[in-house]
Amino acid sequence: MIGGAGTVTGSKHLLRTSRATVLLECGLFQGHRREGFVRNRTLGFDVDTLDAVVLSHAHLDHSGALPMLWRHGYRGPIFATPATRDLCVPLLEDSAQIQASDAAHILRLIERGVDLEPVTPLYDSEDVAATISLIEGLPYHRRQEIAPGIELTFINAGHVLGSAIVVLDIEDAGRTARLAFTGDLGHARLPILPDPEIPKGVTCLISEATYGNRTHGAIEETMRELAATITRTAARGGKIVIPTFALERAQEVVFALKQLRRSGAIPPIPVYVDSPLAVKITDVFRLHPDCISRETFSALHGGDSPFDFEGLRYVSDVEESKAIDLDPAPAIILAGSGMCEGGRVLHHLRATIEDERTTVLLVGYQAEHTLGRRLEEHRREVRIFGVMRPRNADVVSLEGLSAHADQTELVAFAESVRARGSLRQIILVHGEPPALSALAAKLSEFPSVIVPAVGDRICVLT
Repeated sequence: MIGGAGTVTGSKHLLRTSRATVLLECGLFQGHRREGFVRNRTLGFDVDTLDAVVLSHAHLDHSGALPMLWRHGYRGPIFATPATRDLCVPLLEDSAQIQASDAAHILRLIERGVDLEPVTPLYDSEDVAATISLIEGLPYHRRQEIAPGIELTFINAGHVLGSAIVVLDIEDAGRTARLAFTGDLGHARLPILPDPEIPKGVTCLISEATYGNRTHGAIEETMRELAATITRTAARGGKIVIPTFALERAQEVVFALKQLRRSGAIPPIPVYVDSPLAVKITDVFRLHPDCISRETFSALHGGDSPFDFEGLRYVSDVEESKAIDLDPAPAIILAGSGMCEGGRVLHHLRATIEDERTTVLLVGYQAEHTLGRRLEEHRREVRIFGVMRPRNADVVSLEGLSAHADQTELVAFAESVRARGSLRQIILVHGEPPALSALAAKLSEFPSVIVPAVGDRICVLT
């Protein structure tokens, strides 16, 4: 285990046999700026040993360090679904641009006397373009050999567009295994994507555990709370700032807001999706009908797009983004990043965090040491762009819109995998210690449940 063990970011897992080495995921560590700077500078392995890389989905905590592979000399294949490949183009380009912008902004603050350390971008747009050229699109349910003795099949994980459960059939020196890696497992019954598929014949399951100690409320209750939060904030003349990842979360929230507007459950205040990246990603949805639910596909192509309604504006221009904060009227603002560690949401938070009329609405998981986690903890002061600011804004957390499976769903998934195969091992990753411990306890009846630490080696062959 290279990364994603004992934490929810920086996923990297190495699979080694006597004949091949395959890397599962190559994500960025997202958390405390200084810790992230150190962790993301090194890959933790020699790229010269790699035969192939497999990517479950496009979120940066799983894909964001891929250009580092190129910088370190890797020129082999990166396997992903076609939708994931298409999404990696804008996501990684945006990551490179944000790193360059943040580095320049930090330098300006240092020049003004703020006590900060300068940062250097991990990679640039040229590295991203070269990395994209390595990604090979493999459709769902198509089995392919990717290295000697290792065959790959993707099935739908239902987490984000193009997300996949990675199924690997492994043979080495007469020993075999069928390994399934969930990547991030989707929350069932959300409107845009189908529910996760169940792999067959699995002997070892590597499962995420993000919400291993929590359960999501019913979607109906989440919608009522969302409507109440918006209505309450608008009534006092405030803005609702919703940090959202441009991939999936933005689209889910927009769809929810459309339903609430249509039913009259929320007032007709402006809604801004302030993310050029979200605009590009929403367009990608139309290119991949194989990855979305039938209802969403029909709506997209039937003139009633889930991602458009009166009063909704997609913002790309920087000056238009700044004008949102200058307008004193109530509004709903969706902006990245989802954990408040970069992007335009930081500018909106800087403009509104001291205003007691504001509500910061958190709709996704907030990792340790992120600004999002500090807001979730209702800290009295938070640091934004290197400056401590009083948090007078209200903070509300809604987990029901999460794209991650909760504890009940993770347990049910493991039980379904066992029912369709001869499951011998479960390895829990991508979770913080309390979530990992709680999920391991819930799975205690399984033959072997392992919670690895970074650097641990686990035998999966029999």
